[in-house]
Amino acid sequence: MRTYRELFGTPEFTPFFLTSSFQVAGQTVSGLALGTLIYDRTGSPLLSALGMFGPSLAQVVGATALLSAADRLPPRAATAGLALVFGAATAVQALPGLPLWVAFALLFGLGTLAALGGGVRYGLLNEILSREGYLLGRSVLNMSAGTMQICGFGLGGVLVATLSPRGTLLAGAALYLAAAVVARRGLVRRAPRATGRPSVAETWRTNGLLWSSKHRRTVFVALWVPNGLIVGCESLFVPYDPGHAGPLFAFAAFGMLVGDVLTGRLLPRRWRERLAGPLRLLLAVPYLVFVLRPGLPLALVAVALASVGFSAGLLLQEQLMALTPEELSGHALGLHASGMLTMQGVGAALAGGTAQLTSAPVAMAAMATASVAVTLALAPGLRSAAQASRSTAAATRSSVAVSATRTKRSPAGP
Repeated sequence: MRTYRELFGTPEFTPFFLTSSFQVAGQTVSGLALGTLIYDRTGSPLLSALGMFGPSLAQVVGATALLSAADRLPPRAATAGLALVFGAATAVQALPGLPLWVAFALLFGLGTLAALGGGVRYGLLNEILSREGYLLGRSVLNMSAGTMQICGFGLGGVLVATLSPRGTLLAGAALYLAAAVVARRGLVRRAPRATGRPSVAETWRTNGLLWSSKHRRTVFVALWVPNGLIVGCESLFVPYDPGHAGPLFAFAAFGMLVGDVLTGRLLPRRWRERLAGPLRLLLAVPYLVFVLRPGLPLALVAVALASVGFSAGLLLQEQLMALTPEELSGHALGLHASGMLTMQGVGAALAGGTAQLTSAPVAMAAMATASVAVTLALAPGLRSAAQASRSTAAATRSSVAVSATRTKRSPAGP
């Protein structure tokens, strides 16, 4: 699968795409509204930031407690049901006089459930598109998420000014409801990918099974750590240049969009494999220039170039899927998403602490240096993992071909 026409011509992908887009828009709009509401009530920048981004840190709880359900729940029912839960909780947060601790408890619960939602969503994507189409489909979802975040923050700002934060929270709840309706009406009913009863113990067992493979373990670390360290650089845009943080974020989003189109649509497989290593380094190297405190034009170019490197994550996800049994695909992708978001929160905390002791430019360069070091240390293991994933994919294609041949040769039934 190489074209967007083929992608959107695939049954179920369009409703899946719309469901995901509505969810991202709902999360963005409601996050901005809740952060504004908390700041208005408390005057605390820290609590306001936790209101917007705190749920990412709760994903680690979901990854260690709930992910076994990602492959053991019917995907359509789980997708629609989780969207309804998010919509209901967002509506509750709009209630006047809601105690602050209740608002944060709801945020923690939603962050925990988001880990399960990621596993269900990306496992279903793998079913809808097959592994050959996963890369292109995931790149389109990344582009949609970036677009929805840009539009969502813009729309959210307008809604906060015109409707108030509580009215904007209700608008976010409506977007989650739209996601639930599209999922229920547009997706096909499917059986769970795995059997058995989900539990915390089963989640730990499967996490251990996924982590036990040296190749998968290397890919997971490569997906989590360099990415999280560079998000730490992005978290310092405001202290680096308060008057131009918006353009810096916009150029970062533009670079991610270019990378997703390049990797997901334009590069043939042989070039993707050759460029995987350089893309991982590109993610961090441009940020080294920030130690010189460059002017805005050079800073924008550096940020855009670095963000192209985020597309290396698509290639690593493709490797992860080749190394993972089909019945564990949702759990593996959920673990990847939860670990990535958790490390982004950790990276932001590390960057902020470093900047507190030094300065924003020095902290950004330090985080980039650490990202380069981790990427270089993982390079030999990733080459071995890539070779193993190619061997696994070839064996799978051979098995499918043999099965198809046997089917053709089998006598017709009565």
